[in-house]
Amino acid sequence: MGLYVETRVRADLETLWEHTQEPARHQRWDLRFTEIAYLPRAEGEPQHFRYATRVLPFLVVAGTGVSAGERHRADGDRVSALRFSSPHPLSLLAEGSGYWRYVPTPDGVRFLTGYDYRPRWGRPGRLADRLVFRPLMGWATAWSFDRLRLWCERGVAPERALGHWLLELAARVLLVAAPPALAPLPLAVPLTVLGLAAAVLVPPSARTPAARRCLRTPPARTREPRLLATLEPARGPRDPAVPEQS
Repeated sequence: MGLYVETRVRADLETLWEHTQEPARHQRWDLRFTEIAYLPRAEGEPQHFRYATRVLPFLVVAGTGVSAGERHRADGDRVSALRFSSPHPLSLLAEGSGYWRYVPTPDGVRFLTGYDYRPRWGRPGRLADRLVFRPLMGWATAWSFDRLRLWCERGVAPERALGHWLLELAARVLLVAAPPALAPLPLAVPLTVLGLAAAVLVPPSARTPAARRCLRTPPARTREPRLLATLEPARGPRDPAVPEQS
């Protein structure tokens, strides 16, 4: 898969499964989505869903997908796989697929994901994806996984975790911006350098999400679960955007 993120969550497997498989909970911690909703399905069919991401205050890009999960495997692991697509012309992400794997450990769960997608807009889209969008997606996934970990381990609600992160981000920006604005010229340069070093090197609070805590390089023997091959590509109706809701 193109992107890989892994974290260790010191919580029981059932708690982690509920926080990731229930749409109302999933959309609270995952920075990549604003809305996730299951669609009606017949018994025995894979679960179809609808997702949306608020790109701008007045623009919400939507897509659809199909997912399936295995809760009872002989090895004790759990697996969830999905395929997704977005017909919106402003969505760089055209279609893709991925999986979540839950591996119980003596002190919790090894939770990991692998996913990839096809960008649209031809060569310019591929270039924008490689230089900007794909690194941003990798960071957002890792940051979200750490926010999920804090929720499961420490009971830090996703909304509160976001507030912690914004406050720390503002403090780090002030460390860099304050010296040139407030210090005398002879001191401004060394103080700015010290502020920049502190902003980069000081670790985040234990209650603040951080992408750096997650593993971003897959182990040598990582492969997609067979469950993914059983899902048909997601092909939803053309739905350019989710209307604003009051």
